[in-house]
Amino acid sequence: MNTRTLVRVTVGMAVLALPLTACSSSKPEAATTNAATGSSAGADVPVATSITAPPKAKKNYNIQFIQGVSGDQFYITMQCGVQAEAAKLGVTVKTQGPQKFDPTLQTPILNSVVASKPDAILIAPTDVTAMQAPLQAAAAQGIKIILVDTTTKDPSYAVTQIASDNEAGGKAAFDAIKKLNPSGGKVMVMSTDPGVSTVDARIKGFEDAAKADSSFSYLPVQYSHDDPATASNLMGSALQKDPDISGVFAANLFAAEGTANGVKQAGKSQSVKIVSFDAGPNQVKALNDGTVQGLIAQEPYVIGQYGIDQAVAALDGGTVTPKIQTGSTTITKDNVNGSGGDAVYKSSC
Repeated sequence: MNTRTLVRVTVGMAVLALPLTACSSSKPEAATTNAATGSSAGADVPVATSITAPPKAKKNYNIQFIQGVSGDQFYITMQCGVQAEAAKLGVTVKTQGPQKFDPTLQTPILNSVVASKPDAILIAPTDVTAMQAPLQAAAAQGIKIILVDTTTKDPSYAVTQIASDNEAGGKAAFDAIKKLNPSGGKVMVMSTDPGVSTVDARIKGFEDAAKADSSFSYLPVQYSHDDPATASNLMGSALQKDPDISGVFAANLFAAEGTANGVKQAGKSQSVKIVSFDAGPNQVKALNDGTVQGLIAQEPYVIGQYGIDQAVAALDGGTVTPKIQTGSTTITKDNVNGSGGDAVYKSSC
């Protein structure tokens, strides 16, 4: 269990200048499902915020981890959690992922993994619709499916879903921008692609909060296709059209990197406040440089740990927790060299 200091991002919580508090690691009071009788990872089950790791696995299971995209520090950090927990529980894990967050690239990898007949697959689906059928087919072959970070439209085939509280994170990002711009102004979201469950939830949280506040004007979402260069160009164009934009919520690591660059190139670093989801090294540099004012770091390491815990529980015939939600850590320039620095994503394990 990760013991770093955390701030749980919840609806109504301001992101910046908050004291960091420790989170507990106790067994959740939430519905569980016996893995021998089936899964209940649907949309209406109770949500747990922590779990207890199972004992050492009954055998050395073959578990495959399919990332949303390889080379992304978020998924690298998740892989570190996966590997550490796999070693602790005595199971074997192989990790791979597509070069882009794209279901046309992830599906062949999934199909190849399924053909090797692993005991379980941890996967971050790259599209809520396109990954539905191939994942259902994998589960139909008796492979335990653990959804990490993202999900699909109907996840009932899965043992469990493990993800951040993304909608609350989007709301918290708006609260942070409001704190930085108390008089209001124009705000927008720089996202990746529509149809990604986690990012869609972040947008919803931010959009609902912005539209509920009459002092802010919510501009259309920009989609950068998970490419920093595209995000930079889109940000430059947005500032040409609306030079008085006061705040931008960048919905993931690559969107943040490109947004920060676009704002900097436009000479708007002093007037445009950026709050970003995720906390890769480039984003931390932007934070220290003053280009980004706040980072909402997820807990990918913990998601990876929990994924292995739940896979082993399911394979051993124990109880599983159908839906698990992890928290976030707020990183600011004030705490990045202290407690907040523990939450920065890794470039390698």
